[in-house]
Amino acid sequence: MSNIHQVNRRDFMKLFGLASTGIILGCTAQTAKKKFSPEINKDFFAPNLFIHLQKNGNITLIASRSEMGQGIRTSLASAIADELEADWNYVNVKQATGDAKYGNQNTDGSRSVRTRLEPMRKMGAAAKMMLITAAANKWNVNESDCKAENHYVINTISNEKIFFGDLVEDASALPVPNEDAIQLKKVEDFKYIGKTLKSVDLNHFTHGTATYGIDVRIPNMKFAAIARCPVTFGTVKSFDSTNAEKVSGVEKVIKIDRKKPGIGQQFYGCLGGVAVIANNTWSAFQGKLDLDINWDFGDNKSFDSEEFKKTLTQRVQKNGKLVPGSRGNVSTAFNKANKVVEATYHVPFLVHAPMEVPNATAWYQDNKIEVWAPVQDPQTARAELAQFFEIPLENITINVTFLGGGFGRKSKSDFVVEAVTISKEIKAPVQVVWTREDDIKHSFYHATSVQYLKGGIDEKGNVSGWLQRVAFPSIVSSFKPLSDYASGFELGQGFTNNPYDLENFRLESVKAEAHLRIGWLRSVVHIHSGFGNNSFVDELAFAANIDPVQFHLNLIGKDRVIKGKSDYPYDTKRMKDVLNNTAKIADWNKKRPENHGMGIAIHYSFYSYVATAVEVSMNDGKVKIENVWTTIDCGLVLNKDNVINQLEGAAIFGMSIALFGKVSAKEGAVEQNNFFDYQMTRMKHAPKIHVDILDKMNEKPTGVGEPGVPVMAPAICNAIFNATGKRYRSLPLIDEGLI
Repeated sequence: MSNIHQVNRRDFMKLFGLASTGIILGCTAQTAKKKFSPEINKDFFAPNLFIHLQKNGNITLIASRSEMGQGIRTSLASAIADELEADWNYVNVKQATGDAKYGNQNTDGSRSVRTRLEPMRKMGAAAKMMLITAAANKWNVNESDCKAENHYVINTISNEKIFFGDLVEDASALPVPNEDAIQLKKVEDFKYIGKTLKSVDLNHFTHGTATYGIDVRIPNMKFAAIARCPVTFGTVKSFDSTNAEKVSGVEKVIKIDRKKPGIGQQFYGCLGGVAVIANNTWSAFQGKLDLDINWDFGDNKSFDSEEFKKTLTQRVQKNGKLVPGSRGNVSTAFNKANKVVEATYHVPFLVHAPMEVPNATAWYQDNKIEVWAPVQDPQTARAELAQFFEIPLENITINVTFLGGGFGRKSKSDFVVEAVTISKEIKAPVQVVWTREDDIKHSFYHATSVQYLKGGIDEKGNVSGWLQRVAFPSIVSSFKPLSDYASGFELGQGFTNNPYDLENFRLESVKAEAHLRIGWLRSVVHIHSGFGNNSFVDELAFAANIDPVQFHLNLIGKDRVIKGKSDYPYDTKRMKDVLNNTAKIADWNKKRPENHGMGIAIHYSFYSYVATAVEVSMNDGKVKIENVWTTIDCGLVLNKDNVINQLEGAAIFGMSIALFGKVSAKEGAVEQNNFFDYQMTRMKHAPKIHVDILDKMNEKPTGVGEPGVPVMAPAICNAIFNATGKRYRSLPLIDEGLI
C-alpha cells in the first residue's frame, strides 16, 4: 500500500474550506521514527501533509510549519512543484491549524526541510504519475510516451499537450501509485529545488496584507495588558486599580492567577498578575502603568546575576559530574604536556526580542476555545489549553498567523494561556499584547553559562588532552523543578559531540540553579559550546605557534565518518571542506591593513557544517566588523536564496550576541527594558556578509536557520585578538568598552 492516499473530498472541504474537486493527496509524516506512513481510521484518512490540484490548474499546499521569515512555506512548496513539473505561478499555500493530524508542527530545531522534504517530493511525483496516466488513456498511448512539463502533459509522439487542470477529473479517479513505483527526479533534472525562488508570500509581506498575530481583529474584541511581578514567579498580594480605571477606554481590571504546569509536563502555564482590559491597546497599556500593586516577590528576590556569574566561575574550577563520552586520561596528558593552557569563558542570559512581541487573540465560549496567534508550536498550545481549562482537544482551535520573528520564544505558549484566561473571565474575545518591556523582562531566557577549559600541547604542537567543565541552568528546569544540572540533550549540543579527534577528552557538568525561566533560543546550547570551543582552539593555536586554520584541520584529524544514533553521521571531511573553503573565499593569508585582524570558527550543529571567518578593524579602542565570510554544507538545498538569507540573518543575530546581548538581574528583577539597554545590531554596525553554499545536492538536507549563529562570537573575539593581542572571554563586548 502506498503511504500517499487520496483524501475524502467532503473531509477536505470541512477541514480547509477549499473546493472539493480535483486531486487531493495526503501523507502522514511520523517524524519521531523518521519514517512516513499513513494514519487511517474507519471514518477517513487523516494525513498531515496535503496537496490539492484543482481543475483551474491551481495547486494548494497545506503548510504544517509556521512561517516566521525563514521561507519554509516557499521551500516545501517548491519540492512538490518540482516533482509535479508544475508552473510556479499556479502554486498557493494555505496555513494549517494546530491539530494532531499534522504530526509534530513545532517549528524549531532547523528540521522542517529535513523531515518534510521526502513526503513532499513523493506527493508531487505521485500526482504527476496520475496526470500522465490520465493523459495516456486519453491518447491511447503508453505512459512512457508522455511526459509532464510546465503544467502540461505532453505526447512525445504527436507533440500534443493537455493542461493539468483538464486532466484533473480523470486523474482523480485513478488509484494512487504504489510508493515503491514512485521515482523521484535526479538532481541534474531539478527545476526549482536548489535554485532561487520568489517567496509565495512576498506580495503579502511587501504590500502589508500579511496577517500577523497582532493584526487579528474579530467582532467585539477587547484588548488586554498584564502587569507581571518584576521578580520571576512573584505573586500579587493586593492591588488598587482606581487610577487605572480612570483611563479613557479602560473597562475592567482583574487579577489572574499563575498557572503552573505539573512536574514533568512540557507546558508553560503563565506567570499571572493584574490584567487591564480596554477597548484599545493604548488604553490597556496606559492603565497598566497606573496600577498600584503590592507584590510578594518570593524566593527569587535575592537573585543577582553578577553574583551568580562569580559563583559559577568558582564552581567550574572544581571537579564536576563526569559526562558520558569522556575518554582517555587527561591528567596524564597534562603532566606530560609541553604546554598547558587554561581559560574560562562566560555568556550572559539572552532574550529573543523578536520584532513582533508575544500576542494572542482568544475567544472562550460555550466550552470551546478558538485562538489566533503567532505560535511556533500550535499543538503544544492546544494540549496545554485542554489541560488547564479541562476542555476536550476537539473543542480547541489554534489558528496560526504569520510570525514577526520567533527564534524559539513563540514555541512557548504562555501568552496564549493568558489570553484564554482573560477571555473566559470577561466572557468576550480578547487580544493580549505584550509591550517590549514585557517581552524583555518576563521571557524564557537563553541560559547564562560559564565554561572552564584546560588543554595540553605536546612538543609537536598537537593537543594531547582536553578538559572542559560547563555550568548553565537547564531548560529542563522550566518543566521540572530542581533540575540543577545540564540535561543529556543539552550537553549533546557541541560538548559531547565535540568535532575534534581527541584521544584524552574529559567533560564535566557543574551545578547551576535556575532563577529565571529558561527556554530555547536560536541555536540553543550551541551558542555556549561554539564560543568556548572555538575561542579555546584559537588560544591553543597561538600557544603552539600554528596558524588557526591549520590547527583546526589538525584537530579534526583524518577523514572519517562517525555514526551515531541518528541517520546523519558526522563526516570529518565535510567539516574540513567548509573550513578550507572559508579560508579560500576570505583570502585568509592576505596581508590586512594596520589595526585589522582575522578570526575563524567552525561548528557542527543541526547536522550542518559551518565555518565563518571575520575581519575586524580597531580604531581608538573600538571594534568594527568589516567582513564576514561563511561557508555551509547543509546537504541538498531547496532554495538557495533562503539559505543565504538565513546565514546573513544568523551573522547579524550572532553579532548581536557578541557585541550587545545581555540580560542581567538585580534583587530578582531583570534590569533591561527595551532596545536602548538591550541593544541589537543596527544598520550602522552591519558588515559585508559573503555566503558560500557547498554543492552537496546528493546528500540529505540538514538544518539552516540556526547553524550560522554559534560561530560568530568566537570568530569576532579571535579576530580582535589577532588585531590587538588581547583576549576577550566574557560577552558582551560592549561591557568591555569595545563598542
